[in-house]
Amino acid sequence: MSTHAAARVAAPTRREQILREAARLFAERGFHGVGVDEIGAAVGISGPGLYRHFPGKDAMLAELLVGISERLLAGGELRVSEDAASGDGSPEALLDALIEGHIDFALDDRPLITLHDRELDRLRDTDRKRVRRLQRQYVEVWVAVVRDLYPDLPEHEARAAVHAVFGLLNSTPHLGSVRRPGAGEGASSGAVESKAEEGVDAERRRPTTTPEAAVPDAATPRRASGQTPSPGALPGRTETAALLHRLARGAFAAAGERQGD
Repeated sequence: MSTHAAARVAAPTRREQILREAARLFAERGFHGVGVDEIGAAVGISGPGLYRHFPGKDAMLAELLVGISERLLAGGELRVSEDAASGDGSPEALLDALIEGHIDFALDDRPLITLHDRELDRLRDTDRKRVRRLQRQYVEVWVAVVRDLYPDLPEHEARAAVHAVFGLLNSTPHLGSVRRPGAGEGASSGAVESKAEEGVDAERRRPTTTPEAAVPDAATPRRASGQTPSPGALPGRTETAALLHRLARGAFAAAGERQGD
């Protein structure tokens, strides 16, 4: 685990607990399918008690989507500044660090990807524009690093490659459960949630940026420790992260190599 991901292991505050459970429930049932009382029950407080932390569900949704956009940008900028301060950094190592950080998000915060795809339009206009602005800034952090590594790659193609890699990495909500290191075979991570519930209203099911992967659903029964995984079962978190990293690097290499043809 990276130092950036390790910093998140500290015990969450009550406000963070509320946001985490709200994200999970909104992703499973849709924004309008979840009541304040249900969010309160998930964190062990009364529904009205939530109003001491948030004025309502709209405020929770805004903080979730604006907050993750801010954290992704801050994380990307921090990696760039750390690389510059090290004095011996390289564009390749920096790109690896950016990919690693985004994979941590894509595997550990999958409900937020589902929320962004499905609920972004529910935000107030000012919040929605803020999310888009933060996302554009985050993309440009990556574009600069990609062009440092592949200087012959035109800017518009580097930007397209970055968006394509984001589409790849952000496809994780369509995966089944990903096992944590040390867990038994097939044991699902509590931090990585399943796909959205089938009961979400059809009109809320907007297409995401990537096609669904043909992988087992998170509801697949768990296997006893030591039992051979069934065909098509997902690897553990470490293996999944490594695979996503190789695919991302391969996409950027393909974009960069094209310039030499």
